[in-house]
Amino acid sequence: MGRHGWNSGARRWRLTALLGVGVAALALIVTLVNTLPGGGAGTAGTTRDGDKVHGTPATPPDTTEPYVGWGFTHTQYSADEGSAKATERVEDLLSQDAGLPQDQAVMGWGADNPEPVKGRYDFGALDRRVDFMRRSGGTPVITLCCSPDWMKGGEAGVGNTDWSQAALETAPTPDHYQDYADLAATVARRYPDVRHFIVWNEFKGFWNNAKGRWDYEGYTELYNLVYKALKAVNKDIMVGGPYLVMDSFDPRQTENAATTLKGDWGVMDQRVVDAFDYWNTHKAGADFVVVDGSSYTNDDDLLPNEFAATDKFTAVSEWVRKQTHDLPLWWAEYYVEPADGQDERTGWTEDHRVAVQAAGMIALVQGGADSGFYWNPEDEKGGDCAGCLWSTTDSGDGGQALPMYDLVSRFGKAFPPGTRYESVSVAKDDVPNVRVLAGDRTILVVNTLDRAISAQVDGKRFDMKPYEVKWLTR
Repeated sequence: MGRHGWNSGARRWRLTALLGVGVAALALIVTLVNTLPGGGAGTAGTTRDGDKVHGTPATPPDTTEPYVGWGFTHTQYSADEGSAKATERVEDLLSQDAGLPQDQAVMGWGADNPEPVKGRYDFGALDRRVDFMRRSGGTPVITLCCSPDWMKGGEAGVGNTDWSQAALETAPTPDHYQDYADLAATVARRYPDVRHFIVWNEFKGFWNNAKGRWDYEGYTELYNLVYKALKAVNKDIMVGGPYLVMDSFDPRQTENAATTLKGDWGVMDQRVVDAFDYWNTHKAGADFVVVDGSSYTNDDDLLPNEFAATDKFTAVSEWVRKQTHDLPLWWAEYYVEPADGQDERTGWTEDHRVAVQAAGMIALVQGGADSGFYWNPEDEKGGDCAGCLWSTTDSGDGGQALPMYDLVSRFGKAFPPGTRYESVSVAKDDVPNVRVLAGDRTILVVNTLDRAISAQVDGKRFDMKPYEVKWLTR
């Protein structure tokens, strides 16, 4: 779904189309120089030994679990590049929360085309992201999306990658599904400390126009080949899918509306339900299940309001867990604030944004989710950075922790997988105004009102500022 992870304008993707005629001409010259005799594709800068172990892998745990906890996803711009002082500041910040899961796509969102020509690899950008995850002590996760051009009807060769949204949202053709599985295995051998892989992203390219539904047969075929290829590399590798967007409509809609999965927040798209059911029935196996989605409807409506709309996360999570007989549940992306036409989420104050985000994470946990990734929208250059985990790293004073980082990191430490959640008392008049999540040592309380309140939770009375997120120690 483009609005969820694609770009702000075109900023989060590669900048090829924006570089101008001069650079385009230079690229043409480079392509001609590096084109092999007989019409072969350019291979300059690539290598054949893509599966050679890169760098110094971190030591993985003795036992790999099918969950990772709460972390974030690297997007087009991240802290692996920029001012040395700023990037080191983020590394130090993350190191203090060692193990914070970090997800990176294999192509796009900051990673270059990993296999511009069949059997010729370019992992430079992905190497840099993996190195950053290693230095900062993060639990690494790789999302296996997207695919090289030659796997989807495009042109092979260095410099020929089409970074447009339409091209990136194109899936491999069926005759290249095995090629993509082979690429996944190459990635797994290159980074042996990466033990968790998500297969593809939001069914990109798997829409069947003729039938007006998702091509769940094609996705599942690809998934199964990738699953088997990764397990052949290392049986301890954990693999999950289908990374479907759990779209919902206004509750009054009847066309394509599910008959069972609905609430005040809306009604699920039956086509999504059908796609999930097919994958769940025909998958070769799965160590965990992955979905994503927003609390708002396809029309960007927050029903009945922005806080109550997060109940969708609970309902969908419970449904997914039931369908998969309680496989560990990951949310690869989760959104609580509708975006504008440029995919920007800047309409709320940061206090408001963090409060609704906290309510959303509480709702995910209450539905049975135990892992999730915040889509970190770091900007390329300085200035305001709505919803970012840290300030931009383009200058020496960048890389400073922002309010959203405090929420995500503290949530991950306070409520790791396996946490036993408890019910705590909430004063009757506070019940409509607060969202609460309690473990045995920590309680998270969210004021859902744009005004100060006095609340009583777990027998303690305290004041809360408008939209305040408060952490209590038990």
